[in-house]
Amino acid sequence: MEIAELGEFGLIRHLTDTIEIQNAETRKGVGDDCAVLEYPAGRQILVTTDLLMEGVHFDLQYTPMKHLGYKSAMVNLSDIYAMNGRPRQMTVSLAVSKRFQVEDLEQFYEGLRLACEQHHCDIVGGDTTSSLTGLAISITCIGDVEKGKAVYRNGARDTDLICVTGDLGAAYMGLQLLEREKSVYNAQIQEARQRGQDLSSLPPFQPDFSGREYLLERQLKPEARKDIIDELNKADIIPTAMMDISDGLSSELHHICTQSNVGCRIYEERIPLDYQTAVMAEELNMNVTTCALNGGEDYELLFTVPLTMHDRVSAIPGVKVIGHITKAELGLQLVCRDGTEMELKAQGWNPLKSEKAKSDE
Repeated sequence: MEIAELGEFGLIRHLTDTIEIQNAETRKGVGDDCAVLEYPAGRQILVTTDLLMEGVHFDLQYTPMKHLGYKSAMVNLSDIYAMNGRPRQMTVSLAVSKRFQVEDLEQFYEGLRLACEQHHCDIVGGDTTSSLTGLAISITCIGDVEKGKAVYRNGARDTDLICVTGDLGAAYMGLQLLEREKSVYNAQIQEARQRGQDLSSLPPFQPDFSGREYLLERQLKPEARKDIIDELNKADIIPTAMMDISDGLSSELHHICTQSNVGCRIYEERIPLDYQTAVMAEELNMNVTTCALNGGEDYELLFTVPLTMHDRVSAIPGVKVIGHITKAELGLQLVCRDGTEMELKAQGWNPLKSEKAKSDE
């Protein structure tokens, strides 16, 4: 179905008319000029926004629309958890070109709603408009946190432990795998065109993803770490600083250390890696530690806790202590497996960096 057949408001109704409200704080959702929210006293409101652009943040040649909707929600949900909060409401705005059909947006919303339902977050509004280029996605997520329990980036102190959740680098390896298979496919299409061959006569392309399913899932279907926030709460642990790992561990450590005016030492041997990540890095002749430090899109949590909480935090499944905070004058250091030290540089993903700058690294 052409989007024009429904029109803007008809499309919004089509995509949202079956949404059920899950949070008592949501007094009115989709359907009026504004959503109406009412929060109880003693809680602080959290607001985060992400803008995702086709060709910059995602490639529709290998990203299914349902997965894109799911991931778009998770990116924002993860930011709320990184503040030690709980997501409550979400607004979703889309700019779409004429190449998209209503069914494409249905798939997008299916993934979006699946993510929101799993995290008890209400979709309460948004906007749609046309685009002359590609797909643009703007999502705002609203959450809350008990007053006095919000965790910022500027609270890390000397001797604090540095902790990460899950494993790192798998999402970046998944991206490399998808890009490799995309290049193989495009090369086959280009060769067929040069031969003057009818493209419809080509056999279906079969990408080689065997044994790499985990890497694909980490790239296409990341999970925000609500479970870790739950476990920290059960253990009565409030981190001194925290953020999610979206641009790479090295960049996020720089953010925390800069805003907290501290340094850090992390240990290469303690950085958590999945087996598939290591195998894929070796296959691509890449350094797996570099991938874990700079790859990004893991959406794991990086946080610091006082040294006295070592036993409590180490007992939480999925959390690993990888180093400690130091005085600012000691800088940011990576202790390699052979015992040597090297400066930890912020080389994570930067969408605003010029292509020339990227190629010069």
